[in-house]
Amino acid sequence: MATMNGSPKIDPDALVDAWLARLDSSLASGDASAAATLFEESTSFWRDLIAFTWNIVTVEGRSQIHAMLQSTLESVAPKGWVRNGTASYSADSGVIEAWIKFETRDAVCTGHLRLMATTSLCRTLLTAMEGLKDFPEKKGHTRPKGVTHGVIRHRASWLDGRKEEERTLGSTVQPYCVIVGGGQAGIGLAARLRQLGVPCIVVEKNPRPGDSWRSRYKSLCLHDPVWYDHLPYLPFPENWPIFTPKDKMGDWLEAYTKIMEINYWTSSECLGARFDPQSGEWEVKILRDRSKEVTLRPKQLILATGMSGFPNVPRIPGQEEFVGDLHHSSKHPGGKAYKGKRAVILGSNNSAHDIAADLWENGAAEVTMIQRSSTHVVRSESLLQFVMKNTYSESAVESGLTTDKADMIFASVPYKIMGDVNRPTYDAIRAHDKDFYAALTKTGFMLDFGDDDSGLFMKYLRRGSGYYIDVGASQLLIDGEIKLRSGVTIASLKPSSVVLSDGTEIAADVVILATGYGSMNQWAAKLISQEVADRVGKCWGLGSNTRKDPGPWEGELRNMWKPTAQEGLWFHGGNLHQARHYSLYLALQLKARMEGITTPVYGIPKVRHLS
Repeated sequence: MATMNGSPKIDPDALVDAWLARLDSSLASGDASAAATLFEESTSFWRDLIAFTWNIVTVEGRSQIHAMLQSTLESVAPKGWVRNGTASYSADSGVIEAWIKFETRDAVCTGHLRLMATTSLCRTLLTAMEGLKDFPEKKGHTRPKGVTHGVIRHRASWLDGRKEEERTLGSTVQPYCVIVGGGQAGIGLAARLRQLGVPCIVVEKNPRPGDSWRSRYKSLCLHDPVWYDHLPYLPFPENWPIFTPKDKMGDWLEAYTKIMEINYWTSSECLGARFDPQSGEWEVKILRDRSKEVTLRPKQLILATGMSGFPNVPRIPGQEEFVGDLHHSSKHPGGKAYKGKRAVILGSNNSAHDIAADLWENGAAEVTMIQRSSTHVVRSESLLQFVMKNTYSESAVESGLTTDKADMIFASVPYKIMGDVNRPTYDAIRAHDKDFYAALTKTGFMLDFGDDDSGLFMKYLRRGSGYYIDVGASQLLIDGEIKLRSGVTIASLKPSSVVLSDGTEIAADVVILATGYGSMNQWAAKLISQEVADRVGKCWGLGSNTRKDPGPWEGELRNMWKPTAQEGLWFHGGNLHQARHYSLYLALQLKARMEGITTPVYGIPKVRHLS
């Protein structure tokens, strides 16, 4: 390493190339021990998205990296590790970053590397499968021609082919996959599978794609910005609004299903499913078009019913006596129905705030929010300015950062250190919005920034709840337009009132239970059996040993987008960013199994929590 003015002169490209050459040589010779020494002893992380493990796994420190390599090297046969573009170096952190590419026996892969310049040891490595060598997606140079040139008697048109596929798939031809749930997650995965040539049917109970959005309260819109929310293959147009209104989102999803040629069964409900271990098939009972029972026999069953799809509806003493409306937030028809009414909302997260503001806008006589425990609040403007500016924003797009690369940057940060990475950002937000937070706290609102002050996304990963992205309701609380009772809950209901746990009573014509949602494996219990639900265990959460995310540490989200303890059963969901990014890895896992590729899974965790 040359010196300049007495300080080492760093050549990032040369250091990355040398490190990759050593890794390539060690892996080619099957020397897991030599490869592991290229990583920091205890503070290194290797996150793998199915490239080595046919799983979504993060291994931590040399000993775990060594164990993973010993188990996977022979079947994976990785080679050709090279830098993909110019490496960068930060003198402040001493970290070199580089994009890389390599291949395995079955796949072409990509990745991201962080090296410590002073030691040339790896701090973080992300490896991700991009595609299967023998079964590439039908896009770019492999896109379909669309027509057979020449003169052909009785030629079948594209429309003829689509109609024939719709007529036969699910009757004379069985799908390889059935996706239960036709929201954005199920639709995006189905698009991925179609590009890979995997026969798939999406089952949706609503009459039209997008109805899960259209049917919600009038003011609902996405709180995440447009750059964060693209679907696979088909990004939103440049003139799309930053925050998508619900009905516009519904129309986009409906158009997407048609453009991407998804086999989408509307007005159809999954009545139940059973796995036959002898045939390796599912028997899935579908009530199609609300009238005809159909049995499908796919090899793979994917529950894309939404991480926020199984309402948590508490039973409240006295609810039979209540003469007003009582419903869960998922069933809220909108504030227009409650003009002049007295409304009480149990909960203080996103839905509770949105519904409270919607009721106020529509002239409810009184709106009261019951806050049982503390909530993290971040202003939407601050989220854009401090959190998403460098990855998911107009300026990021203008700098040439694609959505796919932004997703990979995000994925390259291991969950174990993501809280440490995020904390300074939320400290800056807290300082920037100190007057806002002081006014909100003055109302009695119980505010937090997560158990370790790491902010919104870590709360989302750990428990999927406990936060509000402020788009206006907080000011209504500050101004007293929305009343607040904090540190209490609803103890019971009377005919025209709610009784709180501190003994006070509030008059009410409508009570909305914004009490969140249960684990996705509750859908497995409902549609398959409680035994299967318990076998796969809880979905979501990292094992952080924080509130609603019990330990021990798992390092990845439980059961999401990867093999479960039940053969042929998968869970798909998350926000639009996660559903888009991880649908690729789920689709590749399914395609590999359909084509008979050997997929030895490494790192399936023990099931420690059932719900």
